[in-house]
Amino acid sequence: MEETPSADMEIGTPKMFRRSIFIFLKYYQYFTTIPVLLMLPFSVFVLLLQTFSSSSSSVFSLLFTLFSIVMAKGCIIQALNQQKMILPPSFSSLISLYKSLFLTQICNSVIIVTANIVAFSVLFIGINSLESFGFSPKNPLILFVSRSVSSSFLAYTMVICNFSLVVTETENCSGFLAVFKACNFLRRVGKSRALLMSLPANLGAAAIGELFRYRIVGRSDCISMASEGLLIAYLHSLLIVLDTILSCLFFMSCKSNFPMNQTGGSHNQIEFFKEEDEDSLSARREIP
Repeated sequence: MEETPSADMEIGTPKMFRRSIFIFLKYYQYFTTIPVLLMLPFSVFVLLLQTFSSSSSSVFSLLFTLFSIVMAKGCIIQALNQQKMILPPSFSSLISLYKSLFLTQICNSVIIVTANIVAFSVLFIGINSLESFGFSPKNPLILFVSRSVSSSFLAYTMVICNFSLVVTETENCSGFLAVFKACNFLRRVGKSRALLMSLPANLGAAAIGELFRYRIVGRSDCISMASEGLLIAYLHSLLIVLDTILSCLFFMSCKSNFPMNQTGGSHNQIEFFKEEDEDSLSARREIP
């Protein structure tokens, strides 16, 4: 018989951020090494693509970066989806999980590309329609509204894709089924709360991207430029690791109140949060 979750498991947004930082700092030796190093090729690829958007990317580089982010997030998700955290997770279990995560990530990539095409098409059609009615497309209000709507749509798409990877591990599914379950989950917990959870990561990624562009573009000293670029990419990887921890904890806490008709996992998640609460309480008592 499945254990009934406690009623107080739905956690507020500020407390969720604190818990994510607490877990990251508690296991910082693990989270700042294996997942970050696995994430590093993806971060380098993304930062270079944002900075030099005209550069072409080979199929090999795309597959390599997909492998990078899938393995890194797989390490984090599997570590958190246990009754007792065992770090690092076994390599054999990661390989078996990688197949499902890779399939889901391929579906996510298709969805992200499609969402960008749809957002651009709707934005283009809308601006042209307004122009035909005599409105100037350069009107600041029109530009602000159109960009806000398209940005919100793309941000929510990214949130769905992030949660689909968590669903892949916790619900034993993959591909578009994991994406569908992630959509259903976010519909229950509320779109606004999910977008609020992703806001710090989006702002941080934008800031790191601008920092990379400011510090790297136009420099001629290759050695210092490469070392500084790797350091910024490392910060970008740390940000993704923190965001993945936040997504996992958010999913675990909300799943207790919004079960997805699946068994195997609720008890582990409840024990995980109980252990974290006890550690947090002990840490507070030690502070004079």
